[in-house]
Amino acid sequence: MTSMPELSPRRRMLVLAICCMSLLIVSLDNTVLNVALPSMQRDLHASTSGLQWTIDAYTLVLASLLMLAGSTADRIGRKRVFMAGLVVFTLGSVLCSLAPNLEALVVFRMVQAVGGSMLNPVAMSIITNTFTDPRERARAIGAWGAVVGISMAAGPLVGGLLVDSVGWRSIFWINLPVGLAALLLTLRFVPESRAGKARRPDPVGQLLVIALFGSLTYAIIEAPSTPFASVAPLAVVALAALAGLLWYEPRRAEPLIDLRFFRSAPFSGATVIAISAFAALGGFLFLSTLYLQNVRGLTALEAGLWMLPMAAPTFLCAPLSGRLVGSRGPRLPLLIAGCAMTASGVLFAAFEAETSNTTLFAGYVLFGIGFGFVNAPITNTAVSGMPRAQAGVAAAVASTSRQLGQTLGVAVVGAVLASGVGASSYRDMFVSAARPGWWIIAACGFAVLALGAVSSGRWARGTAERTAERLESAAVHQPTGAGA
Repeated sequence: MTSMPELSPRRRMLVLAICCMSLLIVSLDNTVLNVALPSMQRDLHASTSGLQWTIDAYTLVLASLLMLAGSTADRIGRKRVFMAGLVVFTLGSVLCSLAPNLEALVVFRMVQAVGGSMLNPVAMSIITNTFTDPRERARAIGAWGAVVGISMAAGPLVGGLLVDSVGWRSIFWINLPVGLAALLLTLRFVPESRAGKARRPDPVGQLLVIALFGSLTYAIIEAPSTPFASVAPLAVVALAALAGLLWYEPRRAEPLIDLRFFRSAPFSGATVIAISAFAALGGFLFLSTLYLQNVRGLTALEAGLWMLPMAAPTFLCAPLSGRLVGSRGPRLPLLIAGCAMTASGVLFAAFEAETSNTTLFAGYVLFGIGFGFVNAPITNTAVSGMPRAQAGVAAAVASTSRQLGQTLGVAVVGAVLASGVGASSYRDMFVSAARPGWWIIAACGFAVLALGAVSSGRWARGTAERTAERLESAAVHQPTGAGA
C-alpha cells in the first residue's frame, strides 16, 4: 500500500483533527512548561542551565529522532508509528509528573520526546497523503499551524492556573486525556498508509545525528559554567559528526538524511528559516517567562496573561498565512514574518521594551504576528514538490529543523543570560544581561526575512522543480524493496 485510500471530505477533516490533537499536546507541553520554569526552579533548586535542560533534553531527543521516526513510519506504517508515539508520550507525561528531582525530570522529558518524535512528522505525513490537492493541503497546514497558536494562547493560561492552584507537576496531567482520546480516535478512523518502497535503517547516520546535536547543545549550555578545556572536545565531536554526515550520507542508497533534498533552494531555505524562527521562539519564551516572574514578581497566571498579546496574533495569523500560501505562495507570509520578528527583537534589544508596559505589549504583539505567519510557508515548502513516497522524511526534516532551532535558541540565549547575570540576582542584572539575547532573536528574525526573499523567487522555484524531477527519476530507477 503506497498511500491512503480516497477519503470523503468529512473523513479527511476528521483525520486532520486527530493529527492536530497530537500537535496540541506536544506544543502545549512546551508552552505550559515555560510558565512553570520559575516554580520548578524554586522547588527543584535548579540553576539557569538546569532550567535549560528541562526544555532542551526534550527538544534535543526530539530533533535527533524525528527523521528516524519519519522514515520508519514510511516503512512499517504511519498509523502504527503514530499510535506508538501517543502511548509513549502519554506514559512519559505521567513519569514527569512524578519526578522526584531535576535529574529524573530531565530523563523523563527524554522519554516524552521519544514518543513526541513519532507524532509530529508522522502526523504531517498523514496530512500530506490525505490532502493531495495543493490548495487543500495549504489550508490544512494552515489549520495545523493554528494549533500552535492555540497552544500558545491556552498554554500560558492553563499552565499559570495549574501552577498557582495545584503545583507545577499538574502541567503534565493535561496530556493524559488528550493523548488517550487521540489514541482511540486514531485506532478507529485513521487508515493505515506507508511508502511504496521500504527504506532501510541507517544506524550510522542516526548515531552521527545524535552526536552532532547532543555535543553541540551540551557545549553551548555548559560553556558559561565550565572551563574551556572541558567544552572544547565537545565542539570537536560536533564538527567531526557533521563532517561524517556530509561524507557518509551521500554514499548510501537510502540515507537517513537525503542531501539531494537540499538542492532545492525553497527546501534549503525552509530548513534554515525553521531553525531561525524556532530559535527566536525558544529564546523569546525563555527570556520572557523568567523576566515576568523573577524580575517583575508576577504569579504564573499573571505571567500567562501577559503572554496573550503574543499568543493571540499567532493564533489569528496562522490560518491567514495558510490561505496566503495556498493562493499566492510562501513569499508574502515569509516577508511579513521576518519583518515582524526582527522589529520585535530590536524593540527589546535597543529600546529595553520590557521596562515599559506599552513597549512590552507592542514587542509581544509583533513577535506573535511574525511567528503566526512563519509556520505554514515552512511546512508547505518542505513537503511541496517532493515525491509523496518520501513525505515522511521531508516532513521530518522540517520538524527536525524546528526542534533543533528551539534547542539552540534556549541553549544560546540561556547561556548568554547566565554569563551576563553571573552571581548577581536576576532582578538587578536581568535587563542588561538579556540584551545580547534579544539581539540574537532580532538576527534570527532578519534571517527569516532575507532567506524568505531569496528562496521564494523564480530561480528558487526552478531548483525545486529540477530537484523533484531528479528524485522521481531516481525512485523509478531504483530496484523495488522488500516492503513494496
